[in-house]
Amino acid sequence: MILKGYPEIRDGELCAALAAYLNEKRPKKLLIIPPDYTRLYSGAGKITAMIIDILGDSCDIDVMPALGTHVPMTKEECDSFFLGRVDHRDLILHRWRDDVVKLGVVPGQFVSEVSEGLVEDDIDVEVNRLIPEGGYDLILSVGQVVPHEVVGMANYSKNIFVGCGGPSMIGASHMLGAFYGIERIMGRDFSPVRRVFDYAEEHFLGEFPIVYILTVTTASGEETKIHSVFVGRKRELFEGAVADSREYNLIKVGKRLKKAVVYLDPREFRSTWLGNKAVYRTRMAMADGGELIILAPGVDKFGEDPANDAMIRKYGYCGRENVLKLTKTEADLAASLSAAAHLIHGSSDGRFSVTYCTELLSKEEIEGVCYKWMPYREAAAKYRPEVLKDGFNIVDGEEIYYISNPALGLWTAE
Repeated sequence: MILKGYPEIRDGELCAALAAYLNEKRPKKLLIIPPDYTRLYSGAGKITAMIIDILGDSCDIDVMPALGTHVPMTKEECDSFFLGRVDHRDLILHRWRDDVVKLGVVPGQFVSEVSEGLVEDDIDVEVNRLIPEGGYDLILSVGQVVPHEVVGMANYSKNIFVGCGGPSMIGASHMLGAFYGIERIMGRDFSPVRRVFDYAEEHFLGEFPIVYILTVTTASGEETKIHSVFVGRKRELFEGAVADSREYNLIKVGKRLKKAVVYLDPREFRSTWLGNKAVYRTRMAMADGGELIILAPGVDKFGEDPANDAMIRKYGYCGRENVLKLTKTEADLAASLSAAAHLIHGSSDGRFSVTYCTELLSKEEIEGVCYKWMPYREAAAKYRPEVLKDGFNIVDGEEIYYISNPALGLWTAE
């Protein structure tokens, strides 16, 4: 099923299309796998609420957010995201270190072929045990296709292998992307990581009743616009969503940016683990010697869990080459490849400066992980996020480029 709307798909039209599709399926036991609150503008929360309303009492429904390594949703986030249609107490928590089973292995020879020999190790395919063992006659994986730093374009089978995955696949896929090079991946399909996911989907997920619901969205202020929805299992549907996302979410700025200011909505961004979208989604637009200023009022930690937070505090965002060397000499970092990849993604490799403007993390903490620091209140008084418009602005006679949400696009000077 493909649904498109110009300029957007209306709720009634979307609900009617979903109802027609689901009434043909008539599931008796359903698992919905939406993203978490960090994908606030995906439209997936509203779609999950619609599915629950459509199926009503005719189906036993479980909801398990694709948390990956993220912090579990709070009650307030659950109520807001799912429009009050999901009880927070009923959410199934995916624990990425504990709740997974191994389905098979992506052989090292294949990994070597797709990575041009950069990585040669086998990759274990691990997913939450409910997917093979839950007895569901339908599994709906709901999420947004948008440029992504690890896989190129987010969602499709990534929602299963990372969002509901285990340490091996999460860590190995992140490092595979980091080794291959973030600028060779972002905004593109058929990256080495995507090809690993495709292999795992073809060889190990075929027997499970998974259907993907893929959205392409943009946001203006508080309003999310869903431009297209692709529903089904075939890869061609994902490729259609990729094409639409490149149209809506790939932003060409026209010239290299000497100064960019990015705002991190405190409802969505409370760690640099997530907030560093401001770094890697803009790096292809930043000028050498440029300045990136990140307004981060809600950021109070580095990692999304204590172990990753400690790793970031220990090693810092010290650059790709340094991190790669450290993974060969430091056992703890070698055993936490997702954290190592995150350190690579969050560095500008010295090309431009990164200044985090916080009030919940101190100057010493920010500078301790290799960033510059500015008090949030001082930065917000100068670069007023409530006034600035997305794109080029003049502030005190200086041209700056403003981005209100780095999660919704990929900025490039090409």
